[in-house]
Amino acid sequence: MTGRAFLILANAAVRERAIKWIQRLPEGTRVEFKGPRRSLDANALLWARLADISKQVDWYGQKLSSEDWKDVLSASLRKTRVVPGIDPGTFVPLGMRTSDMSKAEFSDLLALIDAFAAERGVIWSDSGFENSARAA
Repeated sequence: MTGRAFLILANAAVRERAIKWIQRLPEGTRVEFKGPRRSLDANALLWARLADISKQVDWYGQKLSSEDWKDVLSASLRKTRVVPGIDPGTFVPLGMRTSDMSKAEFSDLLALIDAFAAERGVIWSDSGFENSARAA
């Protein structure tokens, strides 16, 4: 097995398959366990409520989409902090995780960091990684 795969532990046979996969995986393979996903009914309720909020609530003089409201409300639930973004008038929620990034995505992130820092004259304190794209 290479790449990504997932199983839903629905019965004993699937559990046995998971055990077999784990026993065959090479050292260094990452395994993640997550709880069950929400039900389809719960998902439908979420989006219905978000649609209602979207239609009825002005947010600082703006109408937000259901997706925007999901972000706003999720950030509130998680007590996410935001800071001004690189571009004027933008804001960025803090606490976004990079642990699920592929090597290519992570390399792109490091390239963006390098470009942003170079524009602002940042000098790296760790002289072993002057070009962080190589570190990826």
